[in-house]
Amino acid sequence: MLSPPVAIVEKRLMDVKLGELGTWLGGRDFTPNGIIASVRRGHDRYYNKYINVKKGGIGGVAMLLAGYVALSYLWEYDHLKHDRWRKYH
Repeated sequence: MLSPPVAIVEKRLMDVKLGELGTWLGGRDFTPNGIIASVRRGHDRYYNKYINVKKGGIGGVAMLLAGYVALSYLWEYDHLKHDRWRKYH
């Protein structure tokens, strides 16, 4: 038996087709409270999937640290780019 169709606004981003992306983005809540709520939901989802498990490993924490390293490198790239050694001719 087929499940009833789900409204585009209620779909997750991974389930949205490219043609439906504009409608899906139009249904998002971009107010400060909506953004805070979506960040909180993302944090809860990450915490429950990788950190709050019975037999956990280092994977969730390592992923978080790798993301922090990559983000901090991107923030400091302009400064690091100018500190490279150059040959003067």
